[in-house]
Parts: sequence; C-alpha cells; structure tokens
Amino acid sequence: MYQHVEPNHTNHIHADGHNVPTKATNNGTMCANGSFGTEGPEATETDSSGTGRMRKSLERNGSTQNDTVHLERRLGLFSGVALIVGTMIGSGIFVSPSGLLVRTGSVGVSFIIWLACGLLSLLGALAYAELGTMNTSSGAEWAYFMDAYGPAPAFLFSWVSTLVLKPSQMAIICLSFAQYAVEAFVTECDPPRGVVKMVALVAIVMILFVNCYSVNLGMAVQNVFTAAKLVAVVIVICGGAWKLFQGNTQHLSNAFNGPMPNIGAIATAFYTGLWAYDGWNNLNYVTEEIKNPSKNLPRSIMIGIPLVTLCYALINISYLAAMSATEMIESEAVAVTFGNRILGALAWLMPLSVTISTFGSANGTLFAAGRLCFAASREGHLLDILSYVHVRRLTPAPGLIFHSLIASAMVLHGTIDSLIDFFSFTAWIFYGGAMLALIVMRFTKPNYPRPYKVPIIIPVVVLVISVYLVAAPIFETPRIEYLYALLFIFAGLIFYVPFVKLGMTPRFMNKVTLFFQLLLEVVPTSSMAMFE
Repeated sequence: MYQHVEPNHTNHIHADGHNVPTKATNNGTMCANGSFGTEGPEATETDSSGTGRMRKSLERNGSTQNDTVHLERRLGLFSGVALIVGTMIGSGIFVSPSGLLVRTGSVGVSFIIWLACGLLSLLGALAYAELGTMNTSSGAEWAYFMDAYGPAPAFLFSWVSTLVLKPSQMAIICLSFAQYAVEAFVTECDPPRGVVKMVALVAIVMILFVNCYSVNLGMAVQNVFTAAKLVAVVIVICGGAWKLFQGNTQHLSNAFNGPMPNIGAIATAFYTGLWAYDGWNNLNYVTEEIKNPSKNLPRSIMIGIPLVTLCYALINISYLAAMSATEMIESEAVAVTFGNRILGALAWLMPLSVTISTFGSANGTLFAAGRLCFAASREGHLLDILSYVHVRRLTPAPGLIFHSLIASAMVLHGTIDSLIDFFSFTAWIFYGGAMLALIVMRFTKPNYPRPYKVPIIIPVVVLVISVYLVAAPIFETPRIEYLYALLFIFAGLIFYVPFVKLGMTPRFMNKVTLFFQLLLEVVPTSSMAMFE
C-alpha cells in the first residue's frame, strides 16, 4: 500500500538502509541531518568527479545521487550526438527550403543564410556548453536564468517554454510527420485535415508512451531513428551528386541573380532557417542524465552541429541539382518532388524518410521538454506534481504527460506556419537572455569552475544577432502577433507574484497532488514514498 509522505517532513533512506529524519529547506532541498540547506544558487556539494572533494556549486539541490529516487546518468557521447542530430534534423530541411527562397528571392542568399544559421547555432551551442558544464542541473535556460538573474526571469522562461515553446515545437513536428504519412496514401487530392490531425495525435501518444516507459527505450528509439534519417540524408545527397555528375548545374549558376532582400526579410528568412536548426540546445535540458557532462556535452555539440550543417548544405545543393528555385517554391513537399524525379520506382522512400525523421525529432523534443518541467517544478516554479518521477521507471512522467496534452491541443487548433513564426520570435528572446546570462556570470562569478570556457566574443556575437532577430521584424513589418507574444511573456508575473514569490497555495492542491501521485505512481526526487 502506498503511503503519501508530506513534503515538509519525510524520512530519507540512506545507503545503509536506516531511516533518517529530514526537513525540507525553503528552496526545496532536503537535509539528512535535519538542518536547513544553503539558500540561493550557490551551495556546497560533493564534486561530481567522484573524488569526494567539496566544491561551491551553482546546481539546484534537487536530484542527486543520494536521493532515494533520482534521474540516472545514462546518456553517453553517442546518445548525446544522437539527441542533437535527431532533434535538429526533423521536418525543417523538408519544409523550410522553399520558405527560405520565398523570403530571400535568391538561391545564393538563401544558401548563405543556411550556412549562417548553422554557424549561429554552433556558436550558441558552444556558449551553452560553458553554461551547461558550470551548472549540470537539467532545465537549460531556466537553470542559467536562476543563476544569473534570479527566480523571476527564470519563472517567465519556464512559463513561456512550458505552455508555448516546447509544446508548439512538438506540435509542428508531429503535424509535419502526419502530413507526410497521410500523403503516402492519398495521391489525387490533398490529405484531409482531420485525418492529418488524428495521425499527429496518435504520434504524440506513441512518443509519450515510449518516454514514460523507459529512458533507455526513449534513447534507443532516438538512436535508431537518427541513424535511419542519416541514411535518408545520404540517399538525397547521392542522388544530387549523380545529377551534378550528369551536368545538371544550370540551377546553381547565376545564384545571386535578383534583388537583395531588405533587413526585415533577412531576419524572417533567418527564422525559417533557424527553425530547421532548432534543437541545438536540447542536450542542455538533460545534463543531469549525461555521463561525464563536462566532457560529453561540448564534444556532442562539436560533433553534432557541424554534421547537421554539412548535411543541410549538401541537401540544398542536391535539391537544386534536380529542380529549379521556382519549382522548389511551388512544391509543398520538396523532398517528395525530389524523390519523384531522382529515385523513380523508389520514390516512396522519401515520404518514408521524412516520417522517420520527424518522428525521431518529436521523440527527442519531448525527451528534453519533460526535463524542463521537472527542473522548474522542483524549485517550486510550476506545479509540484510535474517534478515527480516514476518510482520504478525513473522517468519524469507527469512533465511528459503535461507537455503532450498541450501539444495535442495545439495540433487540434493550430497550423504549421503560424506556430513557426510565433515560436521563432519568442525563442530568440530567451536565447539572447542566455547569452547575456553567460556574460553577466563572467563578472558576478569570475572564480567559479568552468570545465569548458568559450571566448567572450562568442556570446557577445550571438547576443547581438539575437537582438537583431527579435527587433528587425518588429520595425520592418510590425504585426500584432509580436505584441501578443511579449504580453504573454510578462503575463507570467500575474502568477509568479502570488504563487511563487508569496508562496500562496490553494488548499485543494495537496489533494490534487496526492491524487496524481497515486494515479501515476510518482514521487518527489528529494523525498520518499513507502511501498509495502
């Protein structure tokens, strides 16, 4: 029988099997000797190298190896690369090429923007590697905002990311997956919208089950689908190389013909390209589960992002070897059109490849999104139940379910284009905030250990570009959606002040939390639920 344990006073079981009374600190941590833990972002803990030395840490004092229930370090270098590559190569390269051409009006400019997006993603990810090795807590931007700015900006990020950014990202990918999957069975007309949405919902449920069942299963699916999509990429590249070998270079000549796009058009073109690269920071959301994160986090980034950039550049050249820029713009499924022209009887491989690619990307997106809920809730910024993990499978099931429910609602009521524009504008506000956090901590925490350190010019450059990407579309083509996005971000303060700052909790929430604990068989990572 399951016995619920109140969060303010619980028994913590040490390795020797004895019950030791513990008390919760006012920042959510548990102290085995009954004393209160250090409040604030810096606390003393054992060095993760395993030497037993004590060090000052920026990490949240939530899930540690001494907790009865915690997230385990299971991700190695290969899994880290697979998570980056698998989430970055999704629907973007199959949807974005035509959008990029429309917004730039030039093959040459669009190709430069593809490469620039890859470089910007690499620079941003390297800056994130420094942040991620300084603070190996899960949660990425949320953890870094807590360290640099305090709880209010961190809450605003968790508010927007949990309710909009991560769910919309998954909704876009699953809609793309469903579009290509249904098109394989509908040849004479457009796929029915209702069928596409139903298939997208089925995909979300399947991915949710995989990630709730086992972390190892989730990463196995990620590794297999990443390998499969790289095979598909190689097929596209080889097909394009064959066309180039035959002398089909006419679409690549005079690449810079046409007028140059204005500043606002370039910024929106970057949005389209950067959507295809999004996912470069997903590994930072799961740093608590990476083996030896000080080494494997930057190594995974240095391998994964250049690999994706190379694939994207060669895929775009392959597309232009088989079709003109006008044909790419008119095609609703560039990859499928390419397959029909190059692969002949094997053209069905392209829709299959896209469905494999998008499914793997959605899997990695949910894997990372659940950890954001877990990290922010553990600090009291979201509902407590979202920080709980399954007692046997050690997966953050409530956070995964929560994200999936919101993504499902977006699938039912949204479109791909509207979701991409809102996602890109809002996301780069927080990416810029993370770059500023790194710069701020160079001055506020100059002596803190940095296993990996980037030149200061890198976060400065990415910060400047982030400001440009956010400001240029507003001044060039003002849209009411940008104002809505900003209002939604700051609307989070309405909930932050009473429920986080003042600590107000509705009386019924304890019963709600207990109900979902019993239903989902989950417990906090810093307390113990007893089974008998």
